[in-house]
Amino acid sequence: MFLRIVTESFARTPRRKLLTGAALAMGMAVATATLTIALNVGDHLAAEFRSLGANLLVTPKGDTLPLEVGGVDYRPVNAGAYLPVDELPKLKQIFWRNNIKGFTPSIDMPIVVVDLQASPHPDGNGVRATLIGTWVHHKVDVGNGEVFVTGVESTNPWWQIKQGEWWSVENGRDCVVGQDLARRSNIRVGDNLQLRLDRGESLCTVSGIVSTGGTEENAILMPLNRVQPPGEEGKFRSLMVSAVVKPDDDFGRRDPNKMNGEDFERWYCSAYIGSISRQIEDALPGVEARPIRQVAEGEGQILGRISILLWVVTLAALVGAGLAVGATAATSVLERQKEVGLMKALGASNSLVGAFFLGEQVLLALLGGGLGYAVGVLLARWLSTSIFGVTAPDRVILLPVTLALALLVAVIGSILPLRRAARFDPAPILRGE
Repeated sequence: MFLRIVTESFARTPRRKLLTGAALAMGMAVATATLTIALNVGDHLAAEFRSLGANLLVTPKGDTLPLEVGGVDYRPVNAGAYLPVDELPKLKQIFWRNNIKGFTPSIDMPIVVVDLQASPHPDGNGVRATLIGTWVHHKVDVGNGEVFVTGVESTNPWWQIKQGEWWSVENGRDCVVGQDLARRSNIRVGDNLQLRLDRGESLCTVSGIVSTGGTEENAILMPLNRVQPPGEEGKFRSLMVSAVVKPDDDFGRRDPNKMNGEDFERWYCSAYIGSISRQIEDALPGVEARPIRQVAEGEGQILGRISILLWVVTLAALVGAGLAVGATAATSVLERQKEVGLMKALGASNSLVGAFFLGEQVLLALLGGGLGYAVGVLLARWLSTSIFGVTAPDRVILLPVTLALALLVAVIGSILPLRRAARFDPAPILRGE
């Protein structure tokens, strides 16, 4: 009898049932699409933000303060603390090792540059600049037969070689010159430069001219092992790390030293910038890992706002579907009040009457939710590709979530009309009053 009444209701008012199902399908399609994008595109955008550069600076705890004038560090090479390069593979052994997308050690020191091709040199005795030793495309053995390739191409991908190329081998004498220094001193690719350091002189051949948009444009870049001072071979002074992190929230900004054991474990096992910094400090004793706040906070704000926007759109779609369900359910109750009165006169309880109407909504929710999921998957693919430039994989786990949301929307939207049906008095209705 129950199924017969529900089936006849669909047959008598197909347009209204179609409208309700379409509203649920549209709402669930939008919800499925936004949830799919939120689950997939967030990680993709976080990875894309690595093109903004490194977001962690690692230095020795005992390092002296830099003595910088015009972007040049004038500390003697024997001043400050150094860290061993051999310890860097440990970065790919921490809990969030897969989030470490690149790291670049470096040493910098003041030098005087003399272009041996200039006769006489434009600045007489040469020009003051900074010598930076770093990695460009360096292979690191991280254990278990795995080789990790890293360097400025990973942590500073916006650096562009305007002329020539990076050095091809790390034991050669090639170097790369910042474009401002090259322009000011008339240095060209292929020139031989004499570098005057505190420890003596060195020669290098210019293999490329680089544009960085920073102080490196007034510097000479060479392989790290050619810049390490005597007694500090195999060491570096600072380390830039590029890590994929999740936006900081109130919990992520808490002081881990004041957390209880459960909260600390949760914080430590979340990809916050602070927890990754803590794990780097645990892996490399004697270092201090500091977030580069301009980058980290900018990423967090953008990701957080995108996430809020997606949730607002999802909520709006669900509310819209709920209002449509409520409107059609109210109309259906008013049109069928004689049917309700007859059922009550024959002894049907309020719960049984409500079950008839609720059964219709549940059936519509399942049909609309299933159709909405299919449309939402297609919509998510299109939005992800056209707006974010990445293909969002199908999330089958969202099917039960979508069906549950459809059921929830259908039930909540039908509550007020069902309460009204429960208050119907059969006597006046059957008298036509």
